Amino acid sequence: MNKERYTFKDLLDIMERLRSPGGCPWDREQDHESLKRYLIEEAYEVLEAIDLQKPEKLCDELGDLLLQVVFHAQIAKENKQFDMSDVIHGICSKMISRHRHVFGEEEAETSDDVLDIWEKQKKKEKGFETQTQVLKDVPSNLPALMRSFKVQQKAAQVGFDWDNIDDAFKKIEEEAIELKEAYQSGDAAHMEEELGDLLFAVVNVSRFMKVQPELALAATVNKFIRRFEYVESKAQESGKKLSEMTLAEMDALWDECKENEE
Repeated sequence: MNKERYTFKDLLDIMERLRSPGGCPWDREQDHESLKRYLIEEAYEVLEAIDLQKPEKLCDELGDLLLQVVFHAQIAKENKQFDMSDVIHGICSKMISRHRHVFGEEEAETSDDVLDIWEKQKKKEKGFETQTQVLKDVPSNLPALMRSFKVQQKAAQVGFDWDNIDDAFKKIEEEAIELKEAYQSGDAAHMEEELGDLLFAVVNVSRFMKVQPELALAATVNKFIRRFEYVESKAQESGKKLSEMTLAEMDALWDECKENEE
């Protein structure tokens, strides 16, 4: 089946063959549930490729992600639920319906106008009558930072929001005090609740700044690992293990790394 250039139909045919009797044992054993982890992993590998700014890697990872979509569609086809053509028809219909400023008579001069049209049409399509239904529609299995950002965005659509970022900053200060009090009380459940409130308040500030908290935290984790590696490598150069160093010594190397980066 080797070709100089494969097409989307080839991908569909390959997946159908892998799932057919006499195909691949592993592929035949999979179902929607077992594939969930791979869908998530491939999505994050696409994000990594974007961060690395490597077009060839991005192309490769998008292919892996597309394979997961095709895999799920093939399983659904076998179960006589839907197939890939239904998936494509559905997303085309949705894009046309929600871009009424392009394919209809709505007008949109700014990105905010576009988002407003999108949300109103989405609410109409799903038959939602209350904004609470809109909030509940945000997937519960999203990473918590991402989910809280989206829930806050949708609450803000009906005016349930701070007037400005200064109020959001004040809420962080308020929640930090309450978390400290919860810690001093020794009540584990109370500490967990107040920590959640503090994180939710931080997400609120990120929303005002138009910064995705999930991506911001991911970047900070990578920065921490990079600086930790610097500290450890410098320690090894001096013939020491980190466990043999004082916190002050490690902090000095950390600050040195930070200064070099700046």
